Amino acid sequence: MRAYHPTLNALGLIIMIFGLLMGCPLTVSVVLDDGATLAYDQAIFVTFIAGLLLWAATRANRRDLRVHDGFLLVASTWVVLPLFGALPLLAYIPELRFTDAYFEAVSGLTATGATVLSGLDDLPVSINLWRTFMHWIGGMGVIVLVVAILPLLGIGGRQLYKAEVPTPMKDSSLTPRIAETAKGLWVTYVLLTIACGLSLWWAGLEGWDAVIHAFTIAGLGGFSNKDASLGHFANLNVEIVTIVFALLAGLNYATHYLALVRRSYRPYLRDPEIPFYFAVLAVSTLLLTGYLMQFEAHADLGTTLRYVAFHVVSISTSLGLSTHDYTLWPMFAQIWILFLGSFIACSGSTGGGIKMMRAMILYKQVFREIVRSLHPHAVRPVRLGRKPVPETILHAVLGFSFMYMVSIVSLTLILSASGLELVTAFSAVVACLNNTGPGLGLVGPASNYQGLEDIHKWVLSFTMILGRLEIFTFLVVLTPTFWRR
Repeated sequence: MRAYHPTLNALGLIIMIFGLLMGCPLTVSVVLDDGATLAYDQAIFVTFIAGLLLWAATRANRRDLRVHDGFLLVASTWVVLPLFGALPLLAYIPELRFTDAYFEAVSGLTATGATVLSGLDDLPVSINLWRTFMHWIGGMGVIVLVVAILPLLGIGGRQLYKAEVPTPMKDSSLTPRIAETAKGLWVTYVLLTIACGLSLWWAGLEGWDAVIHAFTIAGLGGFSNKDASLGHFANLNVEIVTIVFALLAGLNYATHYLALVRRSYRPYLRDPEIPFYFAVLAVSTLLLTGYLMQFEAHADLGTTLRYVAFHVVSISTSLGLSTHDYTLWPMFAQIWILFLGSFIACSGSTGGGIKMMRAMILYKQVFREIVRSLHPHAVRPVRLGRKPVPETILHAVLGFSFMYMVSIVSLTLILSASGLELVTAFSAVVACLNNTGPGLGLVGPASNYQGLEDIHKWVLSFTMILGRLEIFTFLVVLTPTFWRR
């Protein structure tokens, strides 16, 4: 058991830090006197004491984290933290069951946005703030935040960072020290969040509405403080601001960081994902607008373009906010935007799915195999920009893509076998694996996941964590080989 003490010790630190982060909504609750103060007092006390006891019990066996430790810590963190994230919800909403509270917290921390709560308009500001603050923490990755702190506590974080960061190019870093990289990304993240909040306020949202939705948009989460999501405000300026910042949040934060540090737009020009990212979104928006005009889905071209543009960006980037019930559209349009959410977000962004970089590599690999069929001796390396992609990366991407498809099929079959109709089962799995939030059928944007059975919610909670950790990080811990010392 002592072999796992370093992992448990670091987990204890993470839990304590997570408890301290609850001080943010607690402060808001105290200032606004919204009635949720006791819920946060109890949650913070339980969380901090639990983390402190775990840290103290394993302190004698601390050491630098190794590869196994990094994988185990990342996986256990995303399973354990929702237990504590659910505490304020359980304490304030007595009728809320543990399964629903855990599902909500998993959805928050994985930045998925699939909710089981209704009556959001009547909840205290601090409760809605906590839900979206979990998006914000989990969007960039609470692990990356802690990596910036762990070196100060005598625990290295490189293996932790490599297990957490969502990109196939995990060995590259922006600065010589991994902690400096994490800090740089978080500074960029904070600045983008502040800019988003101020822009939403300028566009017409009230102060707390702007703050809550800024956390959601920056983390590409999907939680709102309104049952009707962003459609509650019926404000075109707010929708435009949301589109702009969702697009920015869907880009690689490393690119944002380099542009900020160098005071130059050139990093954006050198990012190979960006042209494909904007091209696919633009083409999809135009094609779906023309397609829906044939069915007279909306009154005129302007209205159709407004709804299509918003939902193409929102669902594709895995933001998940909505302004209209797109399940009223023809099935082709529904499936298309759900499909876009599988790959549009760039690597290193807060979005979900397989990421644009992997999609590009897959496309180029398929094209290379076609050329090889015609010219068996041709030497044609797969390139991203001007750089050839190493064969190890190609194999990793192919393996990931295979497991991604296997996960969708397997989890859909499990939900279907447990009694859920096929469209709802398939779309719920895709939406949760891509950390998008709303799906189709019973879990569309006009409803939520509240009506699902407990078994469905536990399977989808697993699916959200699996998607957030990009499948392999979580599956590695479940293999027998991992536990052989």
